[in-house]
Amino acid sequence: MTPAARFRALPLRSRIALLVTVAVAVAVAAVAGVSWVMVKSQLSEQLDRSLMATDVSAEVGRTLRDGCVTRVRQPEQQVAENLGATVQLVLADGTRCWVSGRTGLPVTAVDKEIAAGVREETLHDVRTGDGVEMRVLTLKRQTPAGQYFGISIAKPAADVDDPLSTLAWILLVVSGIGIVGAGAAGLWVARTGLRPVDELTAAVEHVARTEDLTVRIPDEGDDEIARLSRSFNSMTAALASSQERQAQLIADAGHELRTPLTSLRTNIELLARSEDTGRAIPSEDRRELLASVKAQMTELAALIGDLQELSRPDAAPHAPLGVVALHDIAGTALSRARLRGPELRFGSDLEPWYVRGEAAALERAVVNVLDNAVKFSPPGGAVEVSLRAGVLTVRDHGPGIPAEDLPHVFERFWRSPSARALPGSGLGLSIVARTVHRASGTAELRAAADGGPGTEAVLRVPGAPVPPPEGSVVPYQ
Repeated sequence: MTPAARFRALPLRSRIALLVTVAVAVAVAAVAGVSWVMVKSQLSEQLDRSLMATDVSAEVGRTLRDGCVTRVRQPEQQVAENLGATVQLVLADGTRCWVSGRTGLPVTAVDKEIAAGVREETLHDVRTGDGVEMRVLTLKRQTPAGQYFGISIAKPAADVDDPLSTLAWILLVVSGIGIVGAGAAGLWVARTGLRPVDELTAAVEHVARTEDLTVRIPDEGDDEIARLSRSFNSMTAALASSQERQAQLIADAGHELRTPLTSLRTNIELLARSEDTGRAIPSEDRRELLASVKAQMTELAALIGDLQELSRPDAAPHAPLGVVALHDIAGTALSRARLRGPELRFGSDLEPWYVRGEAAALERAVVNVLDNAVKFSPPGGAVEVSLRAGVLTVRDHGPGIPAEDLPHVFERFWRSPSARALPGSGLGLSIVARTVHRASGTAELRAAADGGPGTEAVLRVPGAPVPPPEGSVVPYQ
């Protein structure tokens, strides 16, 4: 397994704590490294400045006679020691004589060039015979007699290295404490921050185990976790509502199916008993029984079709949406309504109107509205249909709907007390509202606008009075 795969396999809180620890470690290492480099630079510069500020040429110049002396007088030795530096005189041939110091400094080629007057002063590092690192400043000087010589002034590099070593240990200890503390803090933050996620996980597992959709998670605050909790609560509420509607739909469907099935079974049992006993049913009664069976089967088929229509998801229509002529659909539905109510008078005023929707579903919705108008119209009554600017109005002159019943007319299986004795399932207007809503429109049932008897069904569907240009994909909604 690769390191990346192993990292992804860790729990989320462990990954967060590890990332926090690594980020803090990198930051601490960067700060410690920069601090160490800056201190080293400052100490090195300070050491170089202290060397350059040390000038013993006036004191040691008297030690030169005809050559390099091998001894230094006590006052001169004391002066050099007071300076805290190792001082060495260098001649052009590499000869050296001591002014101060317990060990000699190696004479480099650069020192010889300076002693010969070829080069100016220079700073360089050397290692003594006993392995001590020294920082050396070699100066060019000249005797009154005109003889050049060099003065090497050196201080131990330990003046810089020892404080740096101490600082490195201090930074290492402090960094280690900081990284360990950051890891502990990261783990604490991860646990605290992910506690709502743990609660959400427990709630989801509880729902999956018990199918209890009443679980709610506290959603205080406005952060991402609170938004996630609110989304979960909204989801479970929607699922609970959907489950409740589904249960209600099943219960209502069972209730509506029970009546025609009971009647159908009774009629079939009568016919079967007649065949079994040999007692013939009068022909007129037999025709009525068969007509009743046929009507009940038709009612069952219609009810099952309505249930199938309502069971479809809103986002999954039978056919792709397209631009259809609503006035043509209304005209076709009106022709079917004339056949169902031959004794009624129908008036129509249909202006051209094109909408984006599903033609078959829209036709069924208009047919359902017209069926209601035919069903509740008195014999010889009138049904008026108009389509103007995308508003389809169907007006009947029946008994009307009480105002207290209007808010319920689009509910599934709801039927007004006056309509319960009439054929129907109570799903027609639910299908109308669903279909019109899918086409981005609205459906409304209201009392007649002129104050007369009857009801107006108003369907508003967005569209245009002319079809879109050929090949256009601009929706009519």
